[in-house]
Amino acid sequence: MISLHILEVKAFMAKLFTNTMFDHFILKEMDVQTFTNFHISGQFNETFFSKDELMERGEKQNTRWSDVKAIAFAMIKGNKTPLQLRIVFQLPVEDISVMLQAGTGKLRVEEIGGLYLNVRFDKGELNVITGTAIKTFTMDKTLEQEWDLAVRNFLKQQGIPFEE
Repeated sequence: MISLHILEVKAFMAKLFTNTMFDHFILKEMDVQTFTNFHISGQFNETFFSKDELMERGEKQNTRWSDVKAIAFAMIKGNKTPLQLRIVFQLPVEDISVMLQAGTGKLRVEEIGGLYLNVRFDKGELNVITGTAIKTFTMDKTLEQEWDLAVRNFLKQQGIPFEE
């Protein structure tokens, strides 16, 4: 787990809400504090969809950031910045599989509970914090280290300056 302090908050927020940068991530939850508190649960509600719509979605029966980004943006846009913002993203399983195949660790995809990216904005400060959840006990920290490195590289590729 690492905590990265984002140096250009406005540029990061613009990419978060108006770019496709995080669109493939699963949204686990989001909390926004403005004139009131808003909470978005990333829980996918199958009963909302018809059978045809579910078949069309296929394996992607998670709430993606792209599904709620416009709604989330509507909650925060205006003349004032939010008092607080907290978003928990999860890397999709298909991306975890690719990471495992390319990495040096010995874990299998079914042993991984999730790879997380926490975005936290509070009092004008923005931090991105990584997290890993492994379902089995292991002393091997390779996956955690690879995830931390992948997040650093992801932010660099997106042109987002940060400091540790």
